[in-house]
Amino acid sequence: MNRRVELKNHQREIYYFRLRLVLSLIFVLVMLFLLLTRFVYLQAIRHSHYQTLAENNRISIVPIVPNRGLILDRNGVVLAHNYSGYTLEITPSKVNDMEAVIDELAKLVDIQPKDRKRFKKLLVESKNFESLPIRSRLSDEEVARFAAQRYRFPGIEIKARLFREYPFHEQTSHLIGYIGRINESEIQQLENTEDAANYRGSDYIGKTGVEQSYENELHGTTGIEQVEVDAGARGVRVLSRTPPVSGNSLVLTLDAKLQEVAEKSFGNYRGALIAIDPNNGEILAFVSKPGYDPNLFIDGIDEQSWSELNDSPDVPLNNRALRGQYPPGSTIKPFMALAALYYNKRTPSYTISDPGYYTLPGSSHQYRDWKKGGHGSVDLFKSIVVSCDTYYYGLATELGIDNIHSFLSQFGFGKKTGIDMEGEVSGLVPSQEWKQKRYNQKWYAGDTVSVGIGQGYNLVTPLQLAYFTATLANDGVAYHPHLVREIKSSKTGESTSLGTEPEFDLNLNREHLALVKRAMVAVTQPGGTAAQAGAGAPYEIAGKTGTAQVIGMKQGEKYIESQVLERHRDHAWFIAFAPAQQPRIALTVLVENGGHGSSTAAPIARKVLDYYLLGKIPKPLPVVDEAGVEND
Repeated sequence: MNRRVELKNHQREIYYFRLRLVLSLIFVLVMLFLLLTRFVYLQAIRHSHYQTLAENNRISIVPIVPNRGLILDRNGVVLAHNYSGYTLEITPSKVNDMEAVIDELAKLVDIQPKDRKRFKKLLVESKNFESLPIRSRLSDEEVARFAAQRYRFPGIEIKARLFREYPFHEQTSHLIGYIGRINESEIQQLENTEDAANYRGSDYIGKTGVEQSYENELHGTTGIEQVEVDAGARGVRVLSRTPPVSGNSLVLTLDAKLQEVAEKSFGNYRGALIAIDPNNGEILAFVSKPGYDPNLFIDGIDEQSWSELNDSPDVPLNNRALRGQYPPGSTIKPFMALAALYYNKRTPSYTISDPGYYTLPGSSHQYRDWKKGGHGSVDLFKSIVVSCDTYYYGLATELGIDNIHSFLSQFGFGKKTGIDMEGEVSGLVPSQEWKQKRYNQKWYAGDTVSVGIGQGYNLVTPLQLAYFTATLANDGVAYHPHLVREIKSSKTGESTSLGTEPEFDLNLNREHLALVKRAMVAVTQPGGTAAQAGAGAPYEIAGKTGTAQVIGMKQGEKYIESQVLERHRDHAWFIAFAPAQQPRIALTVLVENGGHGSSTAAPIARKVLDYYLLGKIPKPLPVVDEAGVEND
C-alpha cells in the first residue's frame, strides 16, 4: 500500500500567520483609535452638553407660581383676592382606567356628577397639563382621608394652591372679569411671546375684564427651585431657589359702594349704567345688568351652570355697558342742538310751530311727534326741555347727514372710547358714504329725518354715551375713560398713577354750551321731561331723557306699551351730570325694554347721584315681572 507523504510549507504558514497578526493589530489599532476619538468627542467636545443632560437627570427644575396681584377699589375695598386651599388632582398619563379610579376616589372624597363633567371638559381642553383638578377646596377631613390611602392611587395627589375669589360676585362681574385655566389656544399664543417662560407651571390666566386687560401686571414673575432627585424622581434636597415675585396690585377708579347702589337700583330690570368723573375720565361705576358669578369660572364652570347662563333670555354674559349697541333716542338732541348752532342752522331765538308732526318737503309722509297735537311754539331751548321730535326732524333735514356725521364724530360718536378693557365695540354714526359701502344704496332724505331723533341707523353703547355726556359736561374737554387709577408694585410698594391728560378740546362756543346745559337743567325741573327725577334735589341736575324703539310701527299705528310684549317694548335712556355748574359726575342709564326714560331710567340715575353727592342710601326699585306688574 502506497502512502502519500505531504511535507509542510513552513514558510507559507509563517507568512499567513504574520499577515493575520498584522491585520489583527491594525484592526485593534483602528478600534482603539475610534474609541479614543469617541472618548475625546464625548469628554472634550460634547462635555458641556452631556454634563447638562446628566445634571438634568439629577436635578429637577420646579417652577414656583407667583401670587396674583389684588384688585382694589379707589377706597381700598378688595374686589379680587387670593386664598389658599387644597385640590385633588389627577395626572392623566399615569392613570390607566380613569373611570374606575374616580369611582374609588369618590369613596374617600365627595365627587359630584358636576365635578366629573367639569373634569372631562378640562381633560379635552387642557390635554397638555401635567395634572388636572377633580375636586377643589377640600376640607381638612377629606385631605386626611385621602392621605391615609395615598399609596393606592398612583398619579393622584393633593396640592396646596391659591384660589382667586371675587367677593362682590355679580356686582362687579363685567368690570373685574375672571381668571380661568389656560387652554390650548392660549398656550400657543404664549409660546410666540416673551412671556412663555413666565407661565411655566401656571394654570390660570385672565379671561375677561380687568383681569384680562392687566394680565401682565397681575400675574407676577414665576420663581424657580432646583431640586436634587433620586432614581425614582423623588426630591432629595433643594439646591437653589429663586423666589417668585407677586403680581402688582391694581387700584381702580371704581367706587365699590356706588357700584353697589347703582346695581341694586335697577331692581330686576336689564340694562347698563356708566358713571364718569368728567374732570379726569375716571369711571366711578360700571354696571351691566344682569351679571353672573365669576367665581363659577375659575376651576371650569360645570355644565348645568353654563347652560343656565348661556341659555338665559336675559343674556347675563353679555357686557351691555361695553358691547351693547342701541339707538340713542332723544339723548342725541343736546348734541344735535349744538350742531345746529355750530353750523348756523338755528339761532337761540329761532322758533317753529309744532303741529305734532313733520312732513318732509316733497313728500306726504308724516313723521309724528311723541306728543299728539304737538308742543306749539318751540325754540331751541324748549326743544330740549320738552324733547320736541318735530323740531329735530326739520333740523336734521336742514343740516344734512354729512354735517351731522362730521359734528357728532368730533364727540366720538361711531368710535371706540379706548377704555382699558378688551372687547369694546364702536357704535355707528351713519353717513352717505357708509350706507353706500354697507348696503350699496344711496342715502335718502327720509333716512336723515330719523337720525335727527336718535333712531334709524344710529347706534351707541352706554359707555360711549356716558363719555359724550362727560365731554359735554366738561365744556367740550374730553378725558380718556379709564378703570385703573394706580398700579402698586409688589416689590417696592410704590404706586404709579395712570391719570391722563385731556384727550382733546372741541373748542366749542361757550355761549352755545351754556344754552344747551341750561336747557338740560330745565329738563329736570317742572315742565321738563324728567321733572320727577329732579324734584326736591338740593343740587342742580342737567339731564336728558330718551326712548329708543325696539320694533318699528306701521304708518298711523299707535304704540301702546301695555299691549306690547315686554321684550318688544322701547328701551329707556337717561343721561345726566351734576352739580350742573361744576359737574363732579356724569352718567348714562339704559334700561332695556324699560319704556320711557323719565319713568325708569331717570329714577335710577337720581338714586346714584344722591348717593354720590349726598351719601344718601336709596331704597331698591320694586321687582317688575314679565307682565310689567310691580311687586314689593
